[in-house]
Amino acid sequence: MSKDKKKKKKPAPVAAPLISPLAPAGGFPELPVIAGVRFAAVEAGVRYKGRLDVMLAEVAEGASVAGVFTRSATRSAPVLRCEENLAAIAREGAGAGGYAILVNSGNSNAFTGGVGRAAVDATVNATADLLGIPANHVFVASTGVIGEPLPAERITAKLGELRDALDPGAAGRAARAIMTTDTFAKGATALVDLDGTDVRISGFAKGSGMIAPDMATMLVFIFTDAAIEQELLSRMVASINEETFNCITVDGDTSTSDSLIVAATGRAPMEVIASAEDPRAALFRDALEGVMLDLAHQVVRDGEGATKFVEIAVTGAASDRAARKVGLAIANSPLVKTALAGEDPNWGRVVMAVGKSGEQADRDRLSIRFGDILVAENGWVSPSYTEAAGAAYMKQAELVIGVDLGIGAGAATVWTCDLTHRYIEINADYRS
Repeated sequence: MSKDKKKKKKPAPVAAPLISPLAPAGGFPELPVIAGVRFAAVEAGVRYKGRLDVMLAEVAEGASVAGVFTRSATRSAPVLRCEENLAAIAREGAGAGGYAILVNSGNSNAFTGGVGRAAVDATVNATADLLGIPANHVFVASTGVIGEPLPAERITAKLGELRDALDPGAAGRAARAIMTTDTFAKGATALVDLDGTDVRISGFAKGSGMIAPDMATMLVFIFTDAAIEQELLSRMVASINEETFNCITVDGDTSTSDSLIVAATGRAPMEVIASAEDPRAALFRDALEGVMLDLAHQVVRDGEGATKFVEIAVTGAASDRAARKVGLAIANSPLVKTALAGEDPNWGRVVMAVGKSGEQADRDRLSIRFGDILVAENGWVSPSYTEAAGAAYMKQAELVIGVDLGIGAGAATVWTCDLTHRYIEINADYRS
């Protein structure tokens, strides 16, 4: 048979991306339109070709904006700029003009010195000019590789396309544009009745690895049509953050780029919530906390290589702070996390982690549970416990480890995932 008549080999099929087995069954939720917010996303080739990697959110004039950021000593140029923006708004007032949030993935613009600041200035000023808003109303965030200059020109070249594509219903595209090693886009929404007015809250997040308390390695953007005073919103967001995003950990590493921004457009037909004493404030706070906790849990569910979603509930500690510290010692222990990955009910590793936490503990008062199974008590394994029961429980995808220290009334809950070989594969190849 001649070469011309030989059948050409078909190219090998491209393997589908690995989606976390813990991803929400329904996929990305349908986020309602938030009055006063529009989104757009484009492919700018910041690092990778053929994928959405820059998103723009436009927020109407008159909004209240709050934010919480990493306290890392090496935080990125975008984080520093956002902190400066919020400080200026708090000091001088918001003034006229709407807001913008410009985000890129693939490059974190962290540890890039004066070049990094220049890149931020270039993107901020170009966005402000394009949208006709003050420069300190432009918030920026970057996520991806550390230590490489951000090609700002690739982003600014796409700003016109972003502006022309702005759409109130494009939040899903925006959520996909901020992903790095994420295996699924993360979104959450809530509807709350505030004294007869329906108020909507919706947001999306990215985060998968380099996740630890102090904001984890996440970008989170939440929008609501509620009318709420700026300072009150800021206090509320900071407080809820401590109970949600600062209670999750995947690998114990804190990023340089963590950013949480909440924008309230005030477009709902309601009087402004100006005081925490307003009964509507508590209702709004509860709804906002629900959205933030949902997104925080999704970050853990997408932990790099994760196969187990784990809640660690600590009670009986000397204080809530002590309980949280004990919980995080368990959640961040490589020995605990690898046992979870291997479905090994190795409760001795939990004992070890409690002991190394540095908080008060008493062997003879300590009790441990796997779900409803009493594993250890009174300084020894529980007489009712069987290894078979523990092993069977560990096969579940969602686990609860309960630890009671028997010392005081302090309590805290943290969330984590297991540590598998897939985590190593992802991070060994991250810059390839």
